[in-house]
Amino acid sequence: MSRQPASDDLAAVVEPLVAAAGADLEDVTVKTAGRRTLLQIFVDADGGIGLDEIAGISTAISTKLDEIDLFGAAPYTLEVSSPGADRPLTAPKHWRRAAGRLVSAQLRGGGEIIGRVAGADDSAATLEVGGGQRRLAYEEIAKARVEVEFSRPGSNNDEET
Repeated sequence: MSRQPASDDLAAVVEPLVAAAGADLEDVTVKTAGRRTLLQIFVDADGGIGLDEIAGISTAISTKLDEIDLFGAAPYTLEVSSPGADRPLTAPKHWRRAAGRLVSAQLRGGGEIIGRVAGADDSAATLEVGGGQRRLAYEEIAKARVEVEFSRPGSNNDEET
């Protein structure tokens, strides 16, 4: 096969491999980079995902792609990684994985809420805001992201040595 596969075709091939490793397939992108095709596979898991798990998933995907000859003789580069800190929070699992993290949420009705994720379920996230808690239904949220913190409250970075 010499055509560049679509992201959906590639996702159908790699998702079972990622799931077998106990992770979730977050995103697949296929880009042209000069004469090569760049495959970017983003994976995550509850509790985070480590480099050893990512390496195992990468090996499984590479072996499978070679086995089914998805690209034929065309060169490709495979990148497997976890989503970055700036990934939007778009699903309940993203909110669960952000527990304890500071987030900013743009509301559909206007305004913004910044708070620490205290918990999340399938319909809403609970944020610690101004000494209290606010339950925020996902349908109220236009977009949300984890805020990068260089020193989290209660971390060792707060102590002077």
